[in-house]
Amino acid sequence: MRILWVKPGGLWPLNVGGRLRSFHILSELSRQHRVTVLTTHRPGENHHELTQQLPHCERVTSFEYSAPKAGTASFAGMLARSWTSALPVDLLKWRVPALRSEVESILNSGNVDVCVADFLYGSVNMPSTTSVPVVLFSHNVEHILWKRLADNEKQPLRRAILEMEWRKMRSSERSACARSRTVVAVSPQDAACLGENAPGARIRSMPTGVDTHYFRANGTPETPAHLVFSGAMDWYPNEDAMLFFMNEILPLVRREVPEVTVTVVGRNPSARFRAAGDAAGVRITGTVDDVRSFIDEGAVYVVPLRIGGGTRLKIFEALSMGKAVVSTSIGAEGLPLVPEQHYVRADGAADFSSAVVSLLRDPARRRVLGETGRDFVQAHYSWQEVARTFETHCEEALRGH
Repeated sequence: MRILWVKPGGLWPLNVGGRLRSFHILSELSRQHRVTVLTTHRPGENHHELTQQLPHCERVTSFEYSAPKAGTASFAGMLARSWTSALPVDLLKWRVPALRSEVESILNSGNVDVCVADFLYGSVNMPSTTSVPVVLFSHNVEHILWKRLADNEKQPLRRAILEMEWRKMRSSERSACARSRTVVAVSPQDAACLGENAPGARIRSMPTGVDTHYFRANGTPETPAHLVFSGAMDWYPNEDAMLFFMNEILPLVRREVPEVTVTVVGRNPSARFRAAGDAAGVRITGTVDDVRSFIDEGAVYVVPLRIGGGTRLKIFEALSMGKAVVSTSIGAEGLPLVPEQHYVRADGAADFSSAVVSLLRDPARRRVLGETGRDFVQAHYSWQEVARTFETHCEEALRGH
């Protein structure tokens, strides 16, 4: 197949779950098919490295673009524009003129069989109609993520804005699903949710993968009573999760295990978050070259998410490294994991802290959970298998067209 892959927001470095998922699928697809990648990079980023990392792709082109950030004058202007647009601000800010122009040119050339819109942000860079079948790769149910943001917001004005945003996101998501030949969700739960929103759409699901050769214990000794979280800290659900953990869960853990220590690993933590970490006595690393040694150090890996969508690659990575995981229901949402067999599920500060304390006091149970989790992901969730499923969905879209 001749595949055009459209992904605003970048694909390199592999420091967030969406990039990891897309990159590994692209890497596998490009060995068998003719793949053209169109993406973006921020000013100052080395976009040539992506081309080197995807040597089998026929073409990789990245356009320099920086989406307006919340709190800036440019974002305020974009927000004002969105009030007169059907698009929510989080989609409007990812319409990239140069990228859109190139997408339209390639689609009109007749030299492409299938076009993949990677994330909902990819779809807003597509023409409203095209003769090429479009596969929407939905890593999250975006409107659910934004609804959860609104539900957790206490400030009235921000909550009112978020209420408007999630409803516009739901409408945009419905429209994008309806225009696509096939929608690929990352879990059966996400597929069902998208189907409820867009009843006429053709929706398929695929599993989440993990590089089990890369994510394996590397010999770093476990630090007793040490907890670890990893994730991009410039993604609000991750910041919210660890603020919740530091403010409400950690004090309860310290009552029972005073010597407990915590490390948060992930890019671009805000000044507010660093200050909260300092006040709570939590180590905040910022960007690291290799997350594995930090995960290896942990006695327990924690995922206290209250907001989110899609599936969390971080849990598969921790399990692949043989770690005992405590996660909220939202944190483990969409993953085919059995509570108490592959991880410990706990919601609310009291239950989460009790689960963490119990595991810190029970090395044998931690070991069994870690070994069972690694065996499970190693047997079923390699990227080769995931890419094969995605390939099948693309072929189905092409045949149906």
